[in-house]
Amino acid sequence: MARKYDSVIFDLDGTLTDSGPGIMRCAAAAMDELNVSFDRSAESLRVFVGPPLSKIFAEFGVPADQVEKAITIYREHYVKGGGKYENIPYDGIRGLLERLRKDGCRLYVATTKPEGLSVDILDHFELSSCFDVIAGATIDHSREKKADILRYLLEQIKESGTEASRVVMIGDTVFDVEGAAALGIPCIGVSWGYGSVEEMERAGACGIAHTMDELYELL
Repeated sequence: MARKYDSVIFDLDGTLTDSGPGIMRCAAAAMDELNVSFDRSAESLRVFVGPPLSKIFAEFGVPADQVEKAITIYREHYVKGGGKYENIPYDGIRGLLERLRKDGCRLYVATTKPEGLSVDILDHFELSSCFDVIAGATIDHSREKKADILRYLLEQIKESGTEASRVVMIGDTVFDVEGAAALGIPCIGVSWGYGSVEEMERAGACGIAHTMDELYELL
């Protein structure tokens, strides 16, 4: 099948895998250790899935001078406490990736999750081999916004000698849409993740997929 795009960039959390339970549990644990009062509902904590942690902890009332400590505690729970494996690929995602690879698409990951951790999780679910490059954030926050990660990914693609001509981003939040737009990349939103379809549409998503088959057709 002829494809509209030949280079497809996927977000990780909320797009490839449902990582919400582990992320929300570890975020709550970090705020508990810092004695921060917060809304414990899953609906409230779901905003931790996707954006940089520094942004969301601050919005939850963690004092500026304790945000880094909150992130450190979170990562201890997430990495050493098993939170990263409270996670599962969405139904049908493996089949979708295999179909796109068979069609000749080059597949990439751009995530605000730290890069080493992202590779570890994708290795765990035996998905790493589906992607040409997995690009993530740095621990020191020097690269954590979606636009910066996408820029870094495009540099990696260029250095590999590959031309990414017809590129599209696939994500579940407005941060994916806005980050892609900053680099002139169209973005297709998916409704099965943790973001708002309405926000993605207002930010300029070029399409919204509600199923894996719909996403395949949009591509």
